[in-house]
Amino acid sequence: MLFTKVRNLSGQRGILTGATSGVGRALARSLAERGVRLVITGRRNARLVDLASEYPDFLVPFSGDITDSLFQEELVRYSTAELGGIDLLITAAGAGAVGPFFKSSTETMRKVFEIDFFSPIQLVQKTLPQLINGRTPAVVFIGSILGNHPLPLHSAYAAAKAALHGFVGAVRPELVSYGVDVNVAVLGPTQSEFWDNLISGERADWSQGRPLSAEITAAAIVSGLERGVPVVIPGWRAKSYILLARFFPSLIDRFVCWKRRSIAEHQSFAEHE
Repeated sequence: MLFTKVRNLSGQRGILTGATSGVGRALARSLAERGVRLVITGRRNARLVDLASEYPDFLVPFSGDITDSLFQEELVRYSTAELGGIDLLITAAGAGAVGPFFKSSTETMRKVFEIDFFSPIQLVQKTLPQLINGRTPAVVFIGSILGNHPLPLHSAYAAAKAALHGFVGAVRPELVSYGVDVNVAVLGPTQSEFWDNLISGERADWSQGRPLSAEITAAAIVSGLERGVPVVIPGWRAKSYILLARFFPSLIDRFVCWKRRSIAEHQSFAEHE
């Protein structure tokens, strides 16, 4: 079976985006503890510096706007020089918008797509020459259960994640032919600042649930990376949703219709970086 080789992460070198909070921050810690040297990036430099101070031999902060093409190029150049090469690319930066579509601005929807879709694929393009020459190289994308089956009020986020899932499926055979594994983590509700911001009076009642911790989520992603698993779905709730979406999608739609009255009449934008 493809993608089943075991990867020894100790000594590998990589780039991790979205490292200032949530799953990205948990991933930085988990990978550093396994001996991975990482250039960690995000907009909030103080948080990056604070995180890097916990693992000074493994984490190197480099702050900037991941949607900026020039910053992406500088990030790859800096990481290559600092680490001596790139074996891993993990794109954990993301953004989400919640609210009725008819009240959504084009600007907000574009921003969600810039962060959740275009930035990851642009960074893969810029990193690929280094990855091809890396040691058991791999790319890890952060997807969402809403990319498999969307829900109301999440139109921009669901569409961006669906596009990302489609991209991953199309590009995986291409990159595997170069020796680069492509993995995607399909997340359900996860405890992080990203969801905390959405929950504060903005997230619809029917979408509430007990979120999986960022640490458990990161552990599942790292385990999948070590085992070469192409798709990781952390937590039983996310797995259940994916199964329902695949075999009984009408049940999800009926539940949404039943809870339609709880759909909020307002919109929020949350970003983790």
